[in-house]
Order: sequence, then structure tokens, then C-alpha cells
Amino acid sequence: MNGADIARLSHAAAAQQVAIEVVQETGSTNADLLLRCAALQNNLLLVALRQTAGRGRAGRSWLSSEGSLTFSLAWKLHLPLHALAGLPLAVGVALAETLARLGVRVQLKWPNDVLKDGAKLAGVLIETQAAPDGALWAVIGVGLNLTMPDELEQQIGRPAAGAPWLANMARAELMAMLLDQLADSLTEFEQTGFGAFSARWNRLHAWQGHQVAIVDQGATLHEGSAAGVDDRGALLLDTAAGRLAIVAGDVSLRVLA
Repeated sequence: MNGADIARLSHAAAAQQVAIEVVQETGSTNADLLLRCAALQNNLLLVALRQTAGRGRAGRSWLSSEGSLTFSLAWKLHLPLHALAGLPLAVGVALAETLARLGVRVQLKWPNDVLKDGAKLAGVLIETQAAPDGALWAVIGVGLNLTMPDELEQQIGRPAAGAPWLANMARAELMAMLLDQLADSLTEFEQTGFGAFSARWNRLHAWQGHQVAIVDQGATLHEGSAAGVDDRGALLLDTAAGRLAIVAGDVSLRVLA
């Protein structure tokens, strides 16, 4: 897989404006792009064939193998920071809809996970950097498990999913399809915000109606029934005290029943 192959297989108009680089190995594609944002002239996709120091939300590590697809997309958005609250969820919708077209049925876990059969298949990490012209660079990192070796799942310490069907695809073709959908979705997000994605996200919600806990650094903040998300991307939680809207931050969701 190389950048020229991905560009050749990409068809979305918005994706044609994205520079593409493929590297054999790096620590973290997100970290690499954050360092480069100040000098970027165009949106940039960076794909790593092997990533050795991947990062997840709240400083967690993202462990991957050669059976993973790991990439980051630096995308310039002319939006204020608070308007990006629903962006990880919109990216989740883009990933899920692409995978569905490829025959892989997935669901979404708030705020940033893609699940297959209840186990994590992909994760999203978004970090931002101010641009000199007042816009924001959103650096969107994605780790997608194609195969899941037993030893890697043991390292992760919790169930994780793979998608062997995707592992049989040419990586450049898979990456081009993901890039096309992401580019179109990011263009739509900048124009409409998360409101255009909320119903689509809710249709893919893995834990709709389930009892869940909202946890921060091991402490349970709230418990209730997960009722989807609103047009800002906040999780709606029906509790004994009424409905709450939970903003992501560094909290996480755990399923109780």
C-alpha cells in the first residue's frame, strides 16, 4: 500500500484535496500530525503500516498489530472548539457506514468506539491544534482491527474484535473507501454540525435501553438507561432523578445490564 494507490482508488471530491502519506513504522500517527499542523498547507492522511506507541482517549495506550489499519487524518475546520463536541461520534458513523457497505455489521458505543458482536473493533481519538488563520486542525486518529491475534487480545486485557473479511481486501482499497466517507462526512459536519448525524448514530447505538454507568477514573458518576444522543453528541441518560445529558470529556461508559 502506498499513497498513490490510495489516491487512485479514492473517488470522493472532498478526498481529492487530501495529501496522502504512508510510512512503514511510527510511534503515533496522531502525535506525528500534531507536530506538523503548524506547517500544513492541505488536509493530510498519514497511514502507518506499523504503529508502536498508539494512543487512545484519556492517555490510554492503543495496542495494535500488523493485522490492524492505523491512520490519522489532519482536517482543517473553520469552527469554534465547542462545535467539535460531536465530531468523534460523526467519525464513528462514517466508519460504521463504510464497514456496513463492506458487509461488516457494527454498532457504536458512546463516545468513540466501534463494536462488532459487542467487542471493540475500532477506536477514534481526536485532538486539535489551532491554525494560524484562526481555524482548527482536527487530527482524527483511527485504529481498526482487521485480525485479532490471541496474544494481542491477552495484552489488551478485554474482548476485542477482528474483521477477517476486511483483512482479505487490498489495504489501499479499504483505506480509500474509508477516506472517501470520512472526507464527505467531515465536509457535512462543518456545514451542518452533528445534527445531521445524530439519528444515524442512534440507529447504530449498541447499548440503547441498557443500564449503564458513567465512570470517571474508576468512580461511578451516574447510572441509568442509555437513551441515545442529542444533536450535540451528548449521551442521554434516563436516571431515577430524570434525564441527564452527559458530555464526553474523559468519562467512559460501562454496561451494567
